[in-house]
Amino acid sequence: MRTLLLLAALLPAALSAEGDFKIAVASNFQETARKLAQDFSKDYKDQGFRLSYGSTGKLYAQIINGAPFDVFLAADAERPRLLEESGHAVPGTRATYATGSLVVWSRDERLRGRNCREVLQRGDYNRLALANPETAPYGKAAMQFLVAEGLWQDVSRRVVYGENIVQTLQFAATGNATLAFVAASLMSYPGLPSTVCMWRVPGSSHLAIEQQLVLLKRAADNEAAQRFVEYLGSDKAVAIIERDGYTVAR
Repeated sequence: MRTLLLLAALLPAALSAEGDFKIAVASNFQETARKLAQDFSKDYKDQGFRLSYGSTGKLYAQIINGAPFDVFLAADAERPRLLEESGHAVPGTRATYATGSLVVWSRDERLRGRNCREVLQRGDYNRLALANPETAPYGKAAMQFLVAEGLWQDVSRRVVYGENIVQTLQFAATGNATLAFVAASLMSYPGLPSTVCMWRVPGSSHLAIEQQLVLLKRAADNEAAQRFVEYLGSDKAVAIIERDGYTVAR
């Protein structure tokens, strides 16, 4: 039952009320985005919006191919910058809304009492789940760590790739992978099986996971979307983001 609850909570796309603007959200941020949307709605009850989730790379591709999004909450800084440079975003709206962190996680009872870092180093696992480094910034950060530690040659033979960071967590949560590199923020997901071992990857071992937002061109005159972007920098929003395990520069 707990696994079923997890899978229901981690569906790759989730929908809020139909309405005035659409937000594309990186998968790692989906639970936090739900909380922010609920809080935003308390003060702006007349503003309807839709949340759509996916890997940063795939959402970026959808945007440049005409997907009708108004706000993009990416898991990196590169895609928002590219959108700004290509004219797909409103100039001057790109900003960092959070910095994420990476953990190695397992629910496998065979690892009870062991250190996830040691298990990874010794290769005492069957499969390792990793988000696709080409489209998911957290997967890219994990790969940077593995290459720097000299572990990639061994890992590459046993890795299973998630389309996004949420699917990567699903692989380990359902037992299809022994270990998974996932966003630390996902550790608070409802229905997540009990942690058997977890190790926080040092931020110094990979490039910072700087998550940026941008207001997209079609929302240049959309006051509702602009209010939401402004809200994300408020004390209330920052408190929610930080409670979910992110760092926010003040």
